[in-house]
Amino acid sequence: MNSCGADAPRAFQNRITPVDITRKQLEEFLSLREIENLHSDWLKAIRRYLTRYLKYVKWSIDKEKTIEYLKSELKNYQVSTYRKKLYQIRKFLNYCNIPWANEIKLPREPEYTIKRITNTDIIETLRILETKREKERYVALVLLGATSGLRSEELYQLTTKDIDIEKKILRVNHDPLNGQTTKTRKSRITFFTEETKQAIVSYLDIYQKNNRYTHLFDKNQCVIALRGTPIRTKELRKYFSQEWDRRGGPTSIKKILMGHSLKGDVDLMHYNCQSEEDLKKIYDKVMCSKE
Repeated sequence: MNSCGADAPRAFQNRITPVDITRKQLEEFLSLREIENLHSDWLKAIRRYLTRYLKYVKWSIDKEKTIEYLKSELKNYQVSTYRKKLYQIRKFLNYCNIPWANEIKLPREPEYTIKRITNTDIIETLRILETKREKERYVALVLLGATSGLRSEELYQLTTKDIDIEKKILRVNHDPLNGQTTKTRKSRITFFTEETKQAIVSYLDIYQKNNRYTHLFDKNQCVIALRGTPIRTKELRKYFSQEWDRRGGPTSIKKILMGHSLKGDVDLMHYNCQSEEDLKKIYDKVMCSKE
């Protein structure tokens, strides 16, 4: 019998020929991801994931080598990070019409214990930041994150044009062409307190006079500044959520202000419509009552 005959060894029959991949195919795939309005940082991460994988398999997609690679990644990364990488690799394999791509299954989400963050943690963080150089920047960051519910990336993307000091309004823009994105791909508004306003005013007075600043809140500098404090930038949003509930604020309004996905929430998708003035009135009642 020839190599395709019925008498060929089973292992040989089941063997899948590796598929060679070109850099052009990778770039085409990344271009398609780009038009999904993904943030540039996430696109760079996807590029890293895929390039690392393709280098390992020597730009020839092979099932055994792929499984070998994924096993090694699983040992080196937390499950949450591994899931992100695995999902992007599987998406690329499907794009390349690899027949066994969907045999790759994502591991279950790890069990997550929510960290409780209190006003004491915020106060201690601010106390530590008072000793830092450029403390005005970091105090403004912490208070803004803690009272607005923004995601850390949304904080880093803010510009002075997004902040209405007098009305204490933040405009959270989804505008990828200008380097601003939101997780739901929708723009929204949220608010901040009088204490936060004073911190922002103090910082902007310095920011506008200092030509060294290229970003209102530089990500790398902010991450470094908050080392050694009880919280991280991404946990400021968590504090806002918990504090809002401790003060008895309505969950529906919190979802709107924080930019949660409203899919599956019938009330918010079809019934509950609030104006900017309505939202501000509710926010002030909840978050400014103790000021």
